Amino acid sequence: MVYDLLLWVVLGVFIAAMGPDPFKDPAGFAMVTVPRVGLASVAVLVGRPYPLAALVLLLPLGPWQFSEGFATVDLSWLLPRRNVKILPLLATSPYIMWYAYLTGRLLARAWPALAAFGVISLVGVGVVLAQGGDLALWVSMGTALLGTYLAPYVLGLVRRLLLQQRRQTRLSVEAQARMRERARIARDMHDSLGHDLALIAVRAAGLELAPGLAPEQVKAAGELREAAADATERLREIIGLLREEADAAPLSPVGEDVAELVRRARDSGMSITLDLSPGPVPDLARPVVQEALTNAAKHAPGAAVEVSISPHRIRVRNGPPRTRPTARPGGLGLAGLRERVRLAGGALSAASVADGFELDVTIPHVVGRDGSEAVTLEG
Repeated sequence: MVYDLLLWVVLGVFIAAMGPDPFKDPAGFAMVTVPRVGLASVAVLVGRPYPLAALVLLLPLGPWQFSEGFATVDLSWLLPRRNVKILPLLATSPYIMWYAYLTGRLLARAWPALAAFGVISLVGVGVVLAQGGDLALWVSMGTALLGTYLAPYVLGLVRRLLLQQRRQTRLSVEAQARMRERARIARDMHDSLGHDLALIAVRAAGLELAPGLAPEQVKAAGELREAAADATERLREIIGLLREEADAAPLSPVGEDVAELVRRARDSGMSITLDLSPGPVPDLARPVVQEALTNAAKHAPGAAVEVSISPHRIRVRNGPPRTRPTARPGGLGLAGLRERVRLAGGALSAASVADGFELDVTIPHVVGRDGSEAVTLEG
């Protein structure tokens, strides 16, 4: 409001300077300047939300006088006149340029602006014809229309397109950040909650088979196992909604090491043997072992599991299940793990062997500049 008020005051002063002297010619001032000021007041009032309307209202104050211009050129080689005004300027020209710029900046549809510019061009043609239709007048009028109306409008239009492009880029970056965060949440849920739910199901299955329990206790253990299986399935559905398959899985492990992971799985009732060969433990050891143990707990409850880890190979094998599986096949864990291994330059194979299942990951040798083998260490 303050800016518009200042704009109205300055515009009113300029319009008053263009008209008759109010002290020497009060009647002329009242007939010419006062209506112009009123017209400018309405233009300023509607100019911010409707700049095209302000542009049309200021049409009587347009560049229809050719006494002053941005430049004066000598076109005597082409025209009868020597002093031809290029881009005629009036005191109100900057304000008209401003509203033409706002029209391009704010008006989304092009046809209202084209229609208004057509009307403005007709007014310019009428002014030139009324003054004799001299070729020099056509040059002045053409430059006036281009410089006062068209050029500011195009600048505003370009500015609007640039801002739209910047906004679309920002929205795209935010969308990608949201997808990455959703993928991270899905990965964390799969790695932590999925593993813990599988261990809960294993514990419940062990209780269900434990001797000496009353029938109601066996029934409660079975219901607990089924509830853990149902929770695992719902978790898988949620992960499917959150996960973005185009996102690459991160390569850095998080949380506990392999030995702690195996110990916690043993505490839950799983039968696991761990064989750690001398040498560095690969970065992929923890996610591979965790995924294999989780799958063994869900699809082969009670099976014995063998874990073997060397600097360049990770192998996890389980035997046949002792009880009914607690989850249906078809999860996304192996697919994400396969992509993680691929990005690390390794190879993953997962297949049924004999009466069990084996997950085998090979990691390539990385040779340093001095010829020694280098392997990334866990942590």
